[in-house]
This record gives sequence, C-alpha cells and structure tokens, in this order.
Amino acid sequence: MSTMMKAIRLHAFGGPEVLHYEDAPKPELKAGEVLVRVHAAGVNPPDWYLRDGYKVLPPEWQPQVSFPVIPGTDISGVVVAVADDVKNFSVDDNVYSMVRFPGSLSGDSKAYAEYVTVPASEVALKPGNIDHIHAAGAPMSLLTAWQFMIGLGHNEPNPLQPHRHEPVPLEGKTVLVNGAAGGVGHFAVQLARWKGARVIAVASGKHEAFLHDLGADEVIDYTRTAPEDVVHDVDLVVDSVGGPATGRFLRTLRRGGALFPVFSLGFSGAEEAEKLGVTVSTTQVRSSGAQLAEIGRLLNDGTIRVAIDSEFPLADARKAHERAAQGHIQGKIVLTVA
Repeated sequence: MSTMMKAIRLHAFGGPEVLHYEDAPKPELKAGEVLVRVHAAGVNPPDWYLRDGYKVLPPEWQPQVSFPVIPGTDISGVVVAVADDVKNFSVDDNVYSMVRFPGSLSGDSKAYAEYVTVPASEVALKPGNIDHIHAAGAPMSLLTAWQFMIGLGHNEPNPLQPHRHEPVPLEGKTVLVNGAAGGVGHFAVQLARWKGARVIAVASGKHEAFLHDLGADEVIDYTRTAPEDVVHDVDLVVDSVGGPATGRFLRTLRRGGALFPVFSLGFSGAEEAEKLGVTVSTTQVRSSGAQLAEIGRLLNDGTIRVAIDSEFPLADARKAHERAAQGHIQGKIVLTVA
C-alpha cells in the first residue's frame, strides 16, 4: 500500500495561489484514531485565515504554523483503518467529522487530502440519506450554529470571554439571523425554525426565495434596508458575520434579549449593551462526534438541509478559495476528492 497521497499543501502564507496540489506522506494511525479515505472536504473561514497567516487575529493569538501544512477541518469519507483501542467504528463505515478544532488552528487537522486521521471521539456515522458532498458541508458550520443556539457540548474555558456561553430558549421567540444565506447562517435559520422561533433573515435580496424555503418568516435585503432601522424587540440576534459592526444590532433587541456574534473580535459595545439590558455572548466551536451523531438524525430526516453553493475538485482548491473571496455565498463550498 502506498505511503503517499495527494493533498493541498501550503509552503508559505499568501493568497489562493499558495494552495499547491501535490504528493504528501499519508498520515499514520495513532491510538484512539481512525484513518478515513476522504470523499469530500468542506471549505470554511479558518481555512483561509490559516492560508493568509491569521492576519484576522491579534498577533498574540496567531498560532505557530510549521510548513508545509495541509489546511481544512471538515470531511466526509470511508473508514479504511481503525486503531486497536477504537471499538465504536469499523472499516468501511461512512463517517463525517470536524477534525481537531480548534486545536488544529496551527494546521493539524489536514482535511484537504485523500486521507486523514481523526480522533474517534470527533467522528460520527454519516447520515445515510445524504451524500458525502452534503455531509462534508455540515460539520463546522452546523456545529457552530448548534453550539451557539442549542447545546454547548463542551466544558473548555471560553477563550473569548470570562464566562461560559449559554444558549437561550427559542420556542415562541423572535430570532434575527444576520448573514443568513451563508454557511453558519443558513443552518441558524433552520435550527431557530426547528425550535419554534419566528425567524427574520438578513441577507442580500438574491437569497430571498432560498431563505423563505429554509423557513425564514421575513427576509430583509441589507443592500436596500439597514435591519437596525426597521427591526425592534427581537429576543435573539445570531450575527454569523460579526466583527466590529455587530454592535449595530443592539438596538434591534428588547431588554433582556441576547446578541450572539459568531466572530466577536472588534466588538466595542459592551457598555451600550449593559445600558440596554442586552446579553452579548460568544463561544469557540469545538469538535464533537457526539453532537454530529445527534445532528445527523436531523440531516437524515431532512429537518436540516445542507445547501451547496459550489463544488470544486481537490486539485482546484485555489478556485474554491477564490469563490469564497467573492462573498455572497449561498450555503457551503465543498471540495470533491476523487
């Protein structure tokens, strides 16, 4: 059996042009792991944060990266080997996973490849009613929406705030989702709807029919209307875009409401939030095979759907990152592995 495989590797930080399709050593199985033959790999923001050297993070938060490095965290594929101490997975199982995140910020997840080793605790059986492409589009974005809105699923200290993030009850509430058509956003819309909330989706107008189809009660085209000018008294804002502009949503919330920015760096409205009686809270998504198994039931019965924006062969990862940079993504970008 060959000890080499095809993978996308970086030898330096930079734009999409630094993503090279080349031979790389096949990973070696360690205790507690399974080896997966990858059929598809999802594309997520941390992939391009790593590629460009984590310029998005403050210098003291930038992980040390050793080149060459294989990016990517989300995979769907077939188990080809199992460590002796792993009892709950077998060769030929179809599985999906978000691999070693956030420990993989330094590039240890290695999902843009033909093979990847994964801790068994981070793996779940792939939902049988969806294919590898749709399964690979789910893990990071859906776990992010889930851990913000449904159940945290880990007891790790929160690196982004001193207190633990707590999801809030959604039934009968009004939830505004910003960036509603993107990876995290389109899952947040569906989870809020599943839990019995009224959903206001904020996205560009071209996504309106798509978002109504996912269950949004109202869609605001932010290119024509600033949502903070027309929306009031909502119970929860899930801002999947986040960043410095997330504070504008404080005025859309009722007293006692909550703002959950998925990307919280740059938020400076803590004093205003306190004055308005609004809770602002965030968390860091973490790998969880148990949650992927739970979520898998919703994917399997069609309660939650994975929308695919575009597919690219693994060799064309550069084109996938160029697509991501264009923005206005509807769902997920996925790499297919031959």
